[in-house]
Amino acid sequence: LEEIPRPFQDSGNILKQGYLEKRSREPSFFGSEWHKRWCVLTQQDFLYYANEKSKQPKGSFPIERYQARLDPQLRKDSRKKCCFQLLCPGKRSYEFTAPSPAEAQDWVEQIRFLLRDLSSLTIPCDEDEEEEEEEEEEELSKDRDSSDSMNNSQNSTLNPEEPELEGEDIYEVMPGELPNSQ
Repeated sequence: LEEIPRPFQDSGNILKQGYLEKRSREPSFFGSEWHKRWCVLTQQDFLYYANEKSKQPKGSFPIERYQARLDPQLRKDSRKKCCFQLLCPGKRSYEFTAPSPAEAQDWVEQIRFLLRDLSSLTIPCDEDEEEEEEEEEEELSKDRDSSDSMNNSQNSTLNPEEPELEGEDIYEVMPGELPNSQ
């Protein structure tokens, strides 16, 4: 059985993929040109290929620090509601047209969700904060221990019918059995 080649080998890393039209960087004599590209969004990168079977991307860029937004101003034709942009200050912007307005919205939402996720992955933590967290955990466990002992003492005074355990005798006497007489 021959395996169908995939454009991006680590399929577990793919968050979204599909055909989009990408606006070319250099405008032609007739204006901007849109080229159909197989686009892949991974957890770190946005890649675009000539088609679904291509093994080498025509281009790629790290998605971190980019912003995604719908932009109906990119086209003047009936597909203007299908357009979105990827922008990053100081870097090249990318413009795409999806097959439908809903698909464009989905691409934007997926990218925004990923960007929020990426920004929350790195939480600065210095040694002082780590020590404070450890001290807080110790205090919480001390509080739990003292509240447990308070609950136990309250239970014994609230339920006078329950026999109190004396010494180390933790075994229950079953009916019909006599306690060990030694």
